[in-house]
Parts: sequence; C-alpha cells; structure tokens
Amino acid sequence: MSKSMTLNPVMSEKAYASSKDLRTYVFSVPDSANKLSVAEAVKAQFKVGVDKVKVANIKGKSKRTVRQGRPVYGQRVTVKKAYVTLKEGDSLPFFAEVEKDQEKAEKTEEKAKAEPENTEKSTAKVIEAPAKKKRGLSGVFNRSSRQTQNRGGEK
Repeated sequence: MSKSMTLNPVMSEKAYASSKDLRTYVFSVPDSANKLSVAEAVKAQFKVGVDKVKVANIKGKSKRTVRQGRPVYGQRVTVKKAYVTLKEGDSLPFFAEVEKDQEKAEKTEEKAKAEPENTEKSTAKVIEAPAKKKRGLSGVFNRSSRQTQNRGGEK
C-alpha cells in the first residue's frame, strides 16, 4: 500500500508556513491510511527521513442551497489529512516555486532602491500629451442639426 498510496500535498499558506518553520508537510491521504502506511509512503516516494506523523479526520461542512424554491441539504467531502514532520536537513520541493518568486521580488526591490540614486544625475524631460476629449452619447445629443449631418466634429 505504501507505493500505491496517493499523497496529495496541501498547498495553502498555513501549510507553507509550517513547512518552512517546523519541517512539517501536510498531505491529503485516503481514508484507509494510518500513520505507519503514510510514513512508509513518504519514505518510499520522496526518499526522506520521517520523524513523526499526525493524522486528522476533517469532517465535511454541512451546506444548504435552494433549488426550485425548496431547500436542498448536502455535505462537503470528508478529508483525511496527514501532518508529516521530516528529520533534520530533509525537505520536499513543493514550495520551491514560491521561494523563487520571493527571491525575484527581493531582487527587484533592491534594484528599485538603487535606481533613484542614478536617476537624480540624469535630467530627462517628460513630455505630456494633451488628453483627448472623449465623445460619448451626451456629445451626440448636444449637437446642432448641422453638426449632426456632417459629423465633422464639434464646432
């Protein structure tokens, strides 16, 4: 069951924070999974050391909608989550793209801070174009009969 078990990582802000601070990754697992089978599956699929596993059953929320004037009662899907804490030095690459994006943002901020010092030396003239007057329906109704015929513009 360890290699055939599907481990779907939960990609949320809370899961990202726990993976960064506590080395704990959150997976959505099948209802039949237990702590031992989840630990074996993580070891086999990602080749990392597992320190401990916590399992939580999240009951689906009850929901009510109205169809054809009558209330219809339903329930969201019940989910089983596994919180897997890895050993020291091990990590999983789920949030690698997020970290790359953060590094790019930091570099652009550093460049933006460095640019104002350089732009003070150069004096570039900014030419502003006059704004064009927008013509909407109010302009059409306010025209005289002669202006409406030739549509050459407002006189």
